[in-house]
Formats: sequence, C-alpha cells, structure tokens
Amino acid sequence: MKKYRKVLIASGAVYLLGVLLFALFTMPGKEDPDREALVLKLNEIVHIVEEKRNDPGSLGGTEYGVDYAVTDTLGEVQFSTVPVENGRISVETAIKKGYPYRYILVDGRLLGCVILLDDGSAQFAKLRIRMLLGMCVFGAALITAAGLFGMYVTKRIYRPFRELKDFAGRVAEGKLDEPLSMDRSNMFGAFSESFDIMREELRTARIREADLQKREKELVASLSHDLKTPITGIKLTSELLSAKLAHTPGMEDYTEKIANIYKKADQIDVLVSDLFSATLEELGEFKVNCTDESSQILTEILKKYDDKGLVQAQDVPEVLIHIDPRRMHQVIGNIISNSYKYAGTGIEVSYRLVEEYLEMSVRDFGPGVPEEELGMILGKFYRGKKWAESKEEGSGLGLYIASTLMEKMDGELLPSNEGRGFKITLMIPLS
Repeated sequence: MKKYRKVLIASGAVYLLGVLLFALFTMPGKEDPDREALVLKLNEIVHIVEEKRNDPGSLGGTEYGVDYAVTDTLGEVQFSTVPVENGRISVETAIKKGYPYRYILVDGRLLGCVILLDDGSAQFAKLRIRMLLGMCVFGAALITAAGLFGMYVTKRIYRPFRELKDFAGRVAEGKLDEPLSMDRSNMFGAFSESFDIMREELRTARIREADLQKREKELVASLSHDLKTPITGIKLTSELLSAKLAHTPGMEDYTEKIANIYKKADQIDVLVSDLFSATLEELGEFKVNCTDESSQILTEILKKYDDKGLVQAQDVPEVLIHIDPRRMHQVIGNIISNSYKYAGTGIEVSYRLVEEYLEMSVRDFGPGVPEEELGMILGKFYRGKKWAESKEEGSGLGLYIASTLMEKMDGELLPSNEGRGFKITLMIPLS
C-alpha cells in the first residue's frame, strides 16, 4: 500500500500541474480570438440602430449576448442594456477601457456611436474560471475517490491478507497459542474461523505428539536403567569365571571367550549408559550437582579409565575446581574411550591455568578429524565419516554427553586437530 500511496500522490501532482499549465496557457492576452466575433456583433447592432434611429427604445427587444450603449454625438446615452454611470460615456472612455465602438452614420451624417460595454474578456474570464473550478473539483473528487478506494482495499483486502500471512508465519514457527482474530466484514472473514480451527487442531496434535515423545523417552530411560542391572551381573560373572579358570590348566580357550564376553558386555554397558544420559538430558532430568574439589581428582579419574596404560599426564596444578565428580568421570571416561577406539595411540594430558579456568588438554596421535566435521562431532548421534566406516562400535553420543555435561558445570569442551592427532580441551571452572 505504500506504493499505492506514492502513485496516488504522484498522480495528484501531475493533475495539479496540468491544471496550472491550463491556467497559464489560457491567460487572456492583448489579442483575443473572440474579438472578431465582437466586431461582427457590433456591426449588426449598428445596422439595427441605424434602422431604428427614430425609436431607440425599441432596441431592447433584441438580445445579442453582449451589453452595449447607444450615444449621441456628445456622449449622452440614448439607450443602454445596462445602467451607465452618469448616463454618459465617451469614445475616449471606450478607447481607454478597450471597448469596441463604431460611429452611426446616416447619409454621411454622424448621429452618434455604438459602444460595446464589454471587450469580451469578462465572459472569457468567467468561462475560464468555471473550467478551472470544474477541473479542480473533478480532480479533487477523483483523488478522493482513489484514496477512499485505497482505504477500502487496505481495510478489506490488504490488512486481512497481511494478518493471514502473519498468522501462517506464526504457525510455521510453531506459535500455536495465538488465535487468529475473526472479522466477517472483510473479504477473508469467511476463512478466518477455518484457519483458527486448523490452528487449534495443530496445537492439539503438537501437544499430543510432545506427550507421546515424552512417554517414549521415559520408556527408553526406564529400559536403559533396567538393562544396567543384568549387564552388571554379566560383567561380574565373567570376571568371576575368568578368575577361577585362570588357575585351571587346559582352560585357556574358555578364558579367552569369557574375556570376550566381558568386553562385549562392557561395550553394551557404555552404550546403555550413554543412551540413558542422553534421554535424561532430553527430559530435563540430567542433573548436575557441583562442589569444590581438589584438582588432584582429575589424576584419579585418568588412572581409573586408563586401563591400557596409554595416558601420559603432566602434574596438575594445585587448585580447587568447581565440578560434579560423578559427571566429570563420565566426561573423561568418554574422551579416553573414544581415543582408545579410534586412535589407539598414546595419550598426552596437559594442564594450564587460563583466567577463571583450569584448561585440561587430552591429545592423541591418531588420524584426527576432518576440519569440515569438527563443528558437528559434538552433535547427538553424529559419527565422523571415517569413524562410521570403521569396524568400531559406537552410538555417537559420547562427545555429545561430555559437551553437555561441561556446559552444565559452567565449563566448555573444545575439539580441535593438533598437528598429527586429535585434541579435546576441557575448560574446567575454578572455585
């Protein structure tokens, strides 16, 4: 509608310019084309006056469409279609005012003069003014009608259409709680109720879907939790059998198979733990309880998860860190486990203090991660292309859970490539 207003204003300006040009070009000048008509009328009047010279009063019965006066040789008015000031008008006065005149001659004798009391400009001026007023009134009426039409279109078509457009945008964004105002007086009023019913149905479907998703997640969390008990039993039984068979001659094959059972059970335990943690995070039940701990706890956690003896760690600075010890076990455990799976090399761990954080860097010397994948490996269920093609099992949840836990502890997990190898940097908040 802004363009419509601009077009309307431009059209009004052009029309006004046209009226001004008309007024300029029709201004009366010294030479007017109507003067010839006046001369013809003057000749006709003189002819009639000469015929009725003995009875000037009888001249009033004839209309010529112009006012005139008949005078004698001294300028005294003998007859006039309109009152003349002092009853006298001379040829000199007619010349000054530009009135056309002609002498009355009968048999060569001068009997008087016929003077037209209008040079024709008055009638032309009246006609010109009427035309200008008519053009102005017509233009004003036309622009007003166009403006009223624009207001009608705005109110009945444009504004309702824009409201429908905004409503569709809100629905697309998932904002289903804002109803659509219904107005049956506009052209789209008949559809408003149907659109709002659609919104209500979508809102109901969205609530139902969210409820079903929540129930599914609760079911997954419940099953994941329940699975940990039998998996723990399998691991304990495997350890017990391995311990007994270790001292029994000829049972080496069975010992290897039991060790393989323990390994698979441990893998399942990790996957179930990750799935359980991810589901709790989606349900908003992934709680973190941070306390002040000595930084030496990091060394203890590394020793717990370095069952292959590949970690070489620097001495950690003696500071207090603000963490949840149980969740920090998950973070470091997932990082070490990933390095074992996909790098299988030595692991260097270094520390340094950076402002309000203890920076812990965990670096391996494997193939690293393609640069284009660095921004995605912290996503849920994402596994790099190389990792997905490898034979190693995984869920793509390890780094996602570790990153989520670091954020909940007001820290940060930063992945990067370091020369030949992959590095995870943990920004652990100080107390």
